[in-house]
Amino acid sequence: MHTLEQLRAGELQGSRRLQLAGGLTEFPREVFSLADSLEILDLSGNQLSSLPNDLDKLSHLKVIFCSQNNFTQLPPVLGRCASLSMIGFKSNKIVDVPAAALPPKLRWLILTDNCVQQLPDNIGTCVELQKLMLAGNQLANLPDSLAHCHNLELVRLAANRLEQLPPWLFSLPRLTWLAYAGNPMTAPLEAQALAGAMTEIDWQQLDIDELLGEGASGLIYRANWSKADTQHPVAVKLFKGAMTSDGLPQSEMASTIKAGQHSALTHTLGRVAQHPDGTDGLVMQLIPRDFGNLAGPPSLASCTRDIYAPAQRFTPVAMFRIATAIASAAQHLHQQGMMHGDLYGHNILTTTAGDALLSDYGAASFYDCADTHLAERLPRLEVRAFGCLLEELLARCDGLNAATQQGLSALVAACLLPQLLARPTFDAICQQLTELQQQHAIAA
Repeated sequence: MHTLEQLRAGELQGSRRLQLAGGLTEFPREVFSLADSLEILDLSGNQLSSLPNDLDKLSHLKVIFCSQNNFTQLPPVLGRCASLSMIGFKSNKIVDVPAAALPPKLRWLILTDNCVQQLPDNIGTCVELQKLMLAGNQLANLPDSLAHCHNLELVRLAANRLEQLPPWLFSLPRLTWLAYAGNPMTAPLEAQALAGAMTEIDWQQLDIDELLGEGASGLIYRANWSKADTQHPVAVKLFKGAMTSDGLPQSEMASTIKAGQHSALTHTLGRVAQHPDGTDGLVMQLIPRDFGNLAGPPSLASCTRDIYAPAQRFTPVAMFRIATAIASAAQHLHQQGMMHGDLYGHNILTTTAGDALLSDYGAASFYDCADTHLAERLPRLEVRAFGCLLEELLARCDGLNAATQQGLSALVAACLLPQLLARPTFDAICQQLTELQQQHAIAA
């Protein structure tokens, strides 16, 4: 975090990144003193409602964050910022998104938790667009011109007013991560899941201990569950009740219930009941300490791809164990009529031996398995996500023989095919992984 005093004193001269928060009601003109260097500007957590019409003087500006302010319109001046590729205006009051507000190099647009009812048709000219985050708005439809955004990979549409998915979604050659829960089209399926049988665990039976982590939708604590005079170590997730980048906590709870049991999925034991503040929560199996995240989330530069530790490597045994476990978990979810929506290395917990658990249902969405049109297409979006994951594992795996390497590379290529229905099913992927693993073991 920086201060206006530092800016005025010239202490930040040459800075590439500037973060200012603290109740600003007007854009500080002192920012222009960094015009020769500034690339990332973060003005989140203020009370701004406009940006200056000469913002494009910041000719090197690539990223702007103005989340948690008072904007009602996405500022048109953004469209004149020639280098701008990432725009983040989460949790404002935006109703209007003018055509002029979209810069030519737009790669990543975040309008989560606003009041947007319509996007401009010219968004289809943003051919570099990769991430489009629109959860928590009032959209009943999307411009057909988005079909021209062939680089679009991640789309968040949860908690809007959509009655159906636009058909052109399935023509996007690179679409990989899609979330659409909390819309009218999914409401009956989510209500059915929430009404499903799940053990209720009284809050008084839970002894809350240390905070283990914080996600977009809630806080996760270590706890002890007193059951039949025995203490059981568990994890307890308490939902914040606020809109997240992926959607609504209530939708995540429905997905957690719907997911059911699988050896490569985190195990939910029950729902929290009788919380004194009425907070929703889940009680989950405590994951052993030797599990850690497979990867880190994407960076501003990588946009849609995870970040791995530079020295991270996998043995063939560990690589196959991770890949087969996650493919099997995805296959299981699809059999329940559910897409994970965020199948990424950073949502996979692993051990050095290759034990793997797919976690985090924040972006999960339901579909009717009887709807063959959707049931054939939606899982194959996730197939592409698996292809990205397998590609990342394969690039860091040592000791594969040439034939197995070639077979796995061919599988990656098949998963990444631009034609949606040409990609393999998870049934076929699981079978091929088993055959390739056996082939490698025989050759070894």
